[in-house]
Amino acid sequence: MIRQLPVFLAAALVLTAIDSTSCFTAPQSRTTTQKQRTTSLSLSVIRQPIKMPTQEPMVPYRAPGATYDQFIGMKSRQLKDRKLWIAQYIDEEASNSIISSLLYMQSEDDKEDIKLYLNIPGANLRPVLAIYDALSELKADGCKIATTNIALCAGMGSLIAGVGTKGMRYSLPNARFLLQKTGMDGVFQGQATDIALEVKNIKNWNEKINAEISKVTGQTTERINEDLKRDFYLSSEEAVRYGLIDEVLLPMPNKRQNLVADLGDFQSGAEQKYQGDEIEAMEKKNEQQQGNGMLKTTDDDEPPVGKA
Repeated sequence: MIRQLPVFLAAALVLTAIDSTSCFTAPQSRTTTQKQRTTSLSLSVIRQPIKMPTQEPMVPYRAPGATYDQFIGMKSRQLKDRKLWIAQYIDEEASNSIISSLLYMQSEDDKEDIKLYLNIPGANLRPVLAIYDALSELKADGCKIATTNIALCAGMGSLIAGVGTKGMRYSLPNARFLLQKTGMDGVFQGQATDIALEVKNIKNWNEKINAEISKVTGQTTERINEDLKRDFYLSSEEAVRYGLIDEVLLPMPNKRQNLVADLGDFQSGAEQKYQGDEIEAMEKKNEQQQGNGMLKTTDDDEPPVGKA
């Protein structure tokens, strides 16, 4: 009997451990665990924000002589149509990509027109001058360059808009231009003599850029120096007057009347209207009416007063 006592004690300890464990830990079935996982997964799916695709859109393209279409990037497809979008801040990397695209189009056909669509929020001096020289070289080889400002051409981007072939420099009605002096691309540190040399170099570059703007617009360098003392904003109509572009693209008149029609086609207006023209016309009309004694100052709704 005494020998069997340790066996009973061990059994009692085991039962006590099972009871204590069952008191504090509830048994979980496989169904409950699966439901919890499904609920947490659905919550995580709901909480994830909707994101736009980051990859380049793919469009179908059929190569000459091929019997089937293949999907290529939209930018590559537009390059085959000799269209190039420049819609970014132009630095060294962007300049290299743009010049390589221009050289590719030149290798395909050095005489066919090239169309540039511009939305340039700003640019560094030297990368833009490289693009400017490349476009000037293409024009010298007989290739016509068409430029279209679709939103904003700021700083040196305005020079890219004006370097196109005369008569083929366009802008959308609500686009804007900003001409301004250039400065240092980054922070320059060094001795006082080195800083003075860099400032002199920037001054020389500003004079050179003003001369190029004068060549593009036809304005005198004195006027450009005066205008560029501060930021010089131009609307699309004012840019035509200034000589920076040639025409403003307007929706076709027959499509303005039908609002359901597609407004994708644009053509240059036969008559360009500029800011201030309507005000000047109204003032001239009022002056003519005052001179002829035809300007009415009484209310038209009042009944005519008979003679006594």
